[in-house]
This record gives sequence, C-alpha cells and structure tokens, in this order.
Amino acid sequence: MLPEDVMAEAGQKALIMAITISTPLLGATLLVGILISIFQAVTSIQEMTLTFIPKILVVAAVLYFFGPWMGQQLIAFSEEILGNLPAYIS
Repeated sequence: MLPEDVMAEAGQKALIMAITISTPLLGATLLVGILISIFQAVTSIQEMTLTFIPKILVVAAVLYFFGPWMGQQLIAFSEEILGNLPAYIS
C-alpha cells in the first residue's frame, strides 16, 4: 500500500470518528433548540438568552451519559493510529 493511501485512509477514519463522536451532542442540542424555538413561537416570547441554559444542561447531561463511550472510542482510535505508526512513516 502506498504511503498516500495509508494517510488518506487514516484521514478518512479520523473524519468518521469526529462525526461519530459529535453526533450525540449535536443531535441533542439540535432537538432542544427546535423545541425551544417552537415554544418561543407559540408563546411569543422572543428572549434570545432563553436557549442557552437548556442547551448547556443538555450538553452536560449528554456528556455525562455518553462521555465514557466517547472516551473509549477516542482511546481505541488513538491506539489504532499509534499502532500503525510505522506504516505512516515509511
């Protein structure tokens, strides 16, 4: 395998890992943002700071529940990258 192919594969794996790890956080904050927007539209409350506190709480909850899984994914990816380090150098 050519070094360019090895590096392209490593970059592809890194992008997939970034998307996989960020999906729970982004999905939860998107859902909360939509729910708050609907609430603001129904009640005619147009306070810009209303979205910050619920989103911060949701991010903290998601990190609490998914944090260990995210950490395991990152550790496994790091071990794979470091294990294949000789292939990247040559």
